[in-house]
Amino acid sequence: MSRRTNAVKWSPDSWRDKPIVQVPEYPDAKALSEVEALLASFPPLVFAGEARNLKRALAQVAGGNAFLLQGGDCAESFAEHGANSIRDFFRLFLQMAVVLTYAAASPVVKVGRIAGQFAKPRSSPTEKRGGIELPAYRGDIINGTEFTPQARTPDPRRQLEAYRQSAATLNLLRAFATGGYANLANAHQWMLSFVKDSPQSKRYQELATHLTDALNFMRACGIDPEVHPEMRTTDFFTSHEALLLGYEQAFTRVDSTTGDWYCTSGHMLWVGDRTRQSNHAHIEFCRGIKNPLGLKTGPTQTSDELLKLIDILDPHNEAGRLTLVCRMGADKAAEHLPRLIRAVKREGRNVLWSCDPMHGNTITSVTGYKTRPFDQILKEVRTFFQVHAAEGTYAGGVHLEMTGQNVTECTGGARAISDEDLNDRYHTVCDPRLNAEQSLDLAFLVADLLKGQRQGKAKPAPVAAAL
Repeated sequence: MSRRTNAVKWSPDSWRDKPIVQVPEYPDAKALSEVEALLASFPPLVFAGEARNLKRALAQVAGGNAFLLQGGDCAESFAEHGANSIRDFFRLFLQMAVVLTYAAASPVVKVGRIAGQFAKPRSSPTEKRGGIELPAYRGDIINGTEFTPQARTPDPRRQLEAYRQSAATLNLLRAFATGGYANLANAHQWMLSFVKDSPQSKRYQELATHLTDALNFMRACGIDPEVHPEMRTTDFFTSHEALLLGYEQAFTRVDSTTGDWYCTSGHMLWVGDRTRQSNHAHIEFCRGIKNPLGLKTGPTQTSDELLKLIDILDPHNEAGRLTLVCRMGADKAAEHLPRLIRAVKREGRNVLWSCDPMHGNTITSVTGYKTRPFDQILKEVRTFFQVHAAEGTYAGGVHLEMTGQNVTECTGGARAISDEDLNDRYHTVCDPRLNAEQSLDLAFLVADLLKGQRQGKAKPAPVAAAL
């Protein structure tokens, strides 16, 4: 079993000596430095103890005793920031979690792509329209969506707004999670209005009724949610891609209780498929922080490359430290996922396997919109579970781009959104998201798959059966 000691000295700014990709070119270096220095003086957004709590919860997932539900916006928007949007997202997340917990008898670790998911990698550094070429939109923390030179010029002051929005979002999420809104007795009230007449609404309401009956029985036995906080509160964690490293460095602080470095911009950070080069800046930064980490892995990654990255990011093989987020594509998962699982299993690496069925299934519709077919998303999730069953490993989580809003961005689902329907409510500033109805539909599918996995009834089916 290979081990890497990471003997090379690390510091929060050691990434600056490494090659780096997917970063903006700021025209005013002095203004950028001033903003980063100001951010470094701001209070942390999250705390080291919270990150350690998440790591312990993820260790339970890695051991096959819980399930990771991770999801949220592809890229948060300054313009769409509001209490109602956050509340609706949280309601949907609670619904999905209760479906998984109750139907599959599995604890669910809840991690949002929220309160920090502002930067996005792009396939091209520029965008052309009508013969005009401008920098690509890289997320609200960097530049604006408007196709003008002023909006597309990277502005470091946007990082200050990202901090303010993240702090406000976290404040509201903490209130929802601990202030009674997450009480299981409220399960019926979490249903979003526009989902109430959907096919999945009836199924959810039936589950919520069963849950209410169970709570009434427990009360009769003397177990009341009002005196058992685990039944009326929940743990909710935040995550985002560690892309804008100057911003992340500004929030990297020494924990006074352990002496370890934590990035306090979010509980969990991940490295994307485009920035996972082992000798580059993003891996260098992430190897030194003690937060739980995610690593995107796709069909182009070799087994040796993956093992090298695992050695760098998790040299001590710590349970809960590293989540491998697999974004293969529905038609490639059966081919590429088994070889990666076998390599990691052979080396005895204690990782958490999660499925990102979104990024490998993005297409351009006939109407010109970037979209994701819902049937392909479901197909990749099924394949993910079937491959793990065949390999004798645990399918531990899903990683979704989703929203609590009534958008039409991914085709298919219960309402059979077509290419022509995409124009109705296509609101994303970057990648297409599952709407609430599609997200709930997916949760029921995952609950069925997880239930089979946990009960040992999901026999290793031929991988071809998933196709």
